[in-house]
Amino acid sequence: MSNEIYAVPQLRRSHLSVKLLYVTKSKYDKDWHSTNHTHHFTELLYITQGKGTFIFSNEEIPVKEHDLIIINPNVEHTEKSCADHPLEYIALGIQGLAFSSPDHPGQVSFYNYKMEQKVYLFYLHQLIEEVENQKEDYELVIQDILEVLLLKMMRKKAFNLEKTSTQKINKDIAFIKNYIKQHFRENINLDTLAKASHINKYYLAHSFKKIVGISPIEYLIQTRIRESKILLETTNYPISNISTITGFSSQSFFAQSFKRETNLSPSQYRKSKNTKKNKTRIIRH
Repeated sequence: MSNEIYAVPQLRRSHLSVKLLYVTKSKYDKDWHSTNHTHHFTELLYITQGKGTFIFSNEEIPVKEHDLIIINPNVEHTEKSCADHPLEYIALGIQGLAFSSPDHPGQVSFYNYKMEQKVYLFYLHQLIEEVENQKEDYELVIQDILEVLLLKMMRKKAFNLEKTSTQKINKDIAFIKNYIKQHFRENINLDTLAKASHINKYYLAHSFKKIVGISPIEYLIQTRIRESKILLETTNYPISNISTITGFSSQSFFAQSFKRETNLSPSQYRKSKNTKKNKTRIIRH
């Protein structure tokens, strides 16, 4: 008979100060509407099946089975599924942390866990099972499972967890983003945003860029560009009118900003979209 005893050292770190807000399973179908949205918390999205793209900050990144996408708070994003290989994923909403990585310095990180899929899917399915059945003390169980999952992720990949005790800042940033969406047609500058939010404009500019990844004015321009794209695609308005409607100070500044974001002039963008529509009509006929 052999008997091996392993001494267990005392914990060198405290429990992670995180809270699981939700666990969800999603599957692409005809009712899936791909719309930009943000969260005031961190979201982990694990692709269980299918292919598609993840869209954020004017980037469109291909995603596939066993990709893990980490979305830090207040990042505007959405996902689109490939029609031939519908996306399915498990998503976790986690409050109290953000992720940082030297390899992924932005607000969204991508990893593939194909080689370790059994380990991570085990914990993800355990979380789903616990919240679905809600047996005695399931709240404690899901907290422990979440912490084990996060610690194992940190062990395999080069990223760190950062505590986010910035709830008020997040609310202020969310207010500013919403204000821009409501008033982007108006003459807005940093002083306008500071006055509306009652925040020092220098602190506002620093906090906004740190959390969102771009300055408030860049976010304003991107919002105007998104609206101008819709007008270019769906109306016959002259480009000078679209420039005015979307809040740009001049048509030349509109054209300059639009090309910087899309690598196309407004007229080139409209022409490319009309060409695609005409091709689609021909194919259908």
